[in-house]
Amino acid sequence: MREVVLPELGRAGGRAHAGAGAGGDVTFAIDERAEARMEEHLAEHAPDVAFYSEDRGLVIPAGEPRWVLVVDPIDGTRPAMAGLESACVSVAAAPLDGEPAMADVEVGCVVEIKTGSRFVAVRGAGVEPRPRLSGQSSVERMLWTYGFRGRPAVATAIVLEELIDGSSVAGGTFDLGSATYDMTRIVTGQLDAYVEPGPRMIEEVGWMRAEFERIGRGAVLNNSPYDLAAAALILDEAGAVVTDARGSPLGGRPLLGSGHEFQMSCVCAANAELHAAIVAALDAGIERLRKAGPPASSPLADGPP
Repeated sequence: MREVVLPELGRAGGRAHAGAGAGGDVTFAIDERAEARMEEHLAEHAPDVAFYSEDRGLVIPAGEPRWVLVVDPIDGTRPAMAGLESACVSVAAAPLDGEPAMADVEVGCVVEIKTGSRFVAVRGAGVEPRPRLSGQSSVERMLWTYGFRGRPAVATAIVLEELIDGSSVAGGTFDLGSATYDMTRIVTGQLDAYVEPGPRMIEEVGWMRAEFERIGRGAVLNNSPYDLAAAALILDEAGAVVTDARGSPLGGRPLLGSGHEFQMSCVCAANAELHAAIVAALDAGIERLRKAGPPASSPLADGPP
């Protein structure tokens, strides 16, 4: 898939819309080319392996496949269209026995499209390359990432306000456009944390789902299992902390699916102390959002402020 996408990085032709994926996000021409290459390769080399991808959904071959690949051919489609580094191919492998969960992923592989750098983890056997986790435990000094694509900007900023304001001078904040790229930067030691609170915002603040659907043109666009499956195993094997935005493990969450009910919030940190501080800041941010109430444009609002 990388070989197909690499020559297209930054080219205008890749920006054409080719439809909508299983999760409701826009499928660009560059996505479609990568998906088609994946189907061709599996049909030729592994016809007895099922797969779940962002744009195809679950595809099960004839017979009784023992394995399923959870694939995001381009995690970071928009950076790829712009020719930036933060775009990856992400593949996770799990036994296809009943309804697999995130904890069932046995192998995770992430390859950076522009550079070819790769991360490979096998459950219980570690990760390559050797992780270089940061020892940074201060929120004020951390270098970290989040994402605004498909998320209501004002509401998301309210939740992240304490973290953004606290770290923007002594530390640094980034929106790099790819959860997989963000998470693997923790393994390299370049970043200290990745924070994505979207699903928690919807679950705990009643009027937020309508706001996400407004931004997503009718769809809720948060991280799905195909975004996180490979990178979560890589971080687990590297010794980092990976949970949802409440601090609960992701292992029990369903692996195959991409609608709102399958989406996951995520907090990844290089160490437990930093992780706990981030979750505490999100707790306060959710309370601020609840007190702020729906925007004036929402039908749930009492009226203009």
